[in-house]
Amino acid sequence: MFYALSWFFVVAVLALWSLAAWALHAVAVWTVSNAGALTGAASGAGTIAVPDWLAPWVPPEVAQWASQLMAGFAPFVDGLLQAAPALSGALTVATWVIWGIGSVLLVLLGAGLHLLIALWRRRGGGSGPQARQPVAA
Repeated sequence: MFYALSWFFVVAVLALWSLAAWALHAVAVWTVSNAGALTGAASGAGTIAVPDWLAPWVPPEVAQWASQLMAGFAPFVDGLLQAAPALSGALTVATWVIWGIGSVLLVLLGAGLHLLIALWRRRGGGSGPQARQPVAA
């Protein structure tokens, strides 16, 4: 009975692991595939200004430096967004590798539980019928 319960637990966790990997892969591929549509969105980063409530405490040189830094990063971010759809193939491979490693670890967990149950039953912890020896006085 314990063998069946342990393997049922392992199979249930493996099913949840597979479902989670599938769902996260689907969300990640959708996100990466649609990232190309955001091209040009980073070009407005140079127009970000310091909020009015913070302006009195920030020196103008620091605000100008931060604005130039953001404007310099805009082409880099746009390039990353344009290249993101090409990453979906690598994302699929990474998902399969991670899922495979997790699945192997779960099956090893099941084998370990199976061995622990066998050792426990062998040492007399099982509930099977056993012939009792009379105690000599």
